[in-house]
Amino acid sequence: MIDPRLRILQMVAEHGTVTAAAQALNYTPSAVSYQLRQLASDVGTELLVHQGRGIRLTNAARILLRHAELLQEQWELARAELAAAGSEPAGQVTLCGFSTAASTLLPPAAAALRDAHPHVTVRIIEAEPDRCFDLLLAQEADLALLVVTADSPPMTDGRFDQQPLLDDPLDLVVPRDHPLAHKRWVTLADAAREEWIVGTPGSTYHQLVLAACMGAGFTPNIAHHCDEWDTGTALVAHGFGVFLVPRLARLHEDQRVKRLRLHGEPAPARRIMAVTRPGGRQVPTLMHAIDAITGTASQLLPHR
Repeated sequence: MIDPRLRILQMVAEHGTVTAAAQALNYTPSAVSYQLRQLASDVGTELLVHQGRGIRLTNAARILLRHAELLQEQWELARAELAAAGSEPAGQVTLCGFSTAASTLLPPAAAALRDAHPHVTVRIIEAEPDRCFDLLLAQEADLALLVVTADSPPMTDGRFDQQPLLDDPLDLVVPRDHPLAHKRWVTLADAAREEWIVGTPGSTYHQLVLAACMGAGFTPNIAHHCDEWDTGTALVAHGFGVFLVPRLARLHEDQRVKRLRLHGEPAPARRIMAVTRPGGRQVPTLMHAIDAITGTASQLLPHR
C-alpha cells in the first residue's frame, strides 16, 4: 500500500550507496537508480546528489523519509484496527531471526499462528541481525528476533519498534576432565587464561563472546574460529579450548564435554529483541506470534 520507491529510498539511506541498497533488496543498481529518478520526477525535486564517489541525500529526501516512517506506522495501525474489528486475519506473515531463534523459537510460534489463523500463511527466514533489519525495512519480514550487538540501531531509531523479549544466559563448555568441570561454582573470569573458540570476526557470536569476556575483565586468547555449535563442541572435546554457548542452543551430545552454568555479577547473557516496524506490535497476528515465542522461551529457560 505504500509506494515501494519510498522503501528503496529508505534502503539507500540505510546503506549509503545505490549498489549496497540494490544488493540488500535483490535488485540491480540500475533498477534502483531508475526507481529513484522516477520518484524524484514525481515529487519535482532532487533526492540524491553525487558527492565524490558516493552520494548524499538532499533535504527533500530526508523530508520524504520522515513521512515514509509516519505512513508506514499508520498502515500498521490500520491493519491492527481492521483485525480488531472482527475480520479474520489473512495473507502472509513473515518471521525472521538468527539461527538459534529460527530453530528453537520461531517454528513453535509459526505453528501456533497457523493453527489460530488458518487463512494466514506463515513464512520463516533465518538471517543475521543486520539482514533482519533490512528485511523489515524492505517489508519482506513483519517480525524479527535478533540479538543486540554494537551494530544494532539505537532504541530511538524511529524506523523500528524494538522491545526486549528475553535474556538468554551463556554457558561455558569445557572438556569433561577440565579442572573447572568439577567446580560447584564457575565464573567467566575463571576461564580467563584458557584458549578460546569463538565465531568468525564480524559475526554476532564473535561480538557476543568478546563483549562477555571484556565484561568479566579480560580479553580472550582466541585460538580457533567456528560458527557452528557442533564444530565448537568437537574442538572442545579434543582439547582445543573452551567456548561459550547460549542456553537456548542445543548441542550435539558428546560425553567428552561438560556444559557449565556461569555465576557471578553480571552473569553473561545475550539480550534477544522482538522488532517490528512502528505500529506492528498492535497487529493481532504479530501479537499472537510474540506471545507464543515468549511461552516457548519460558519452557526452554525455566530456571534462568
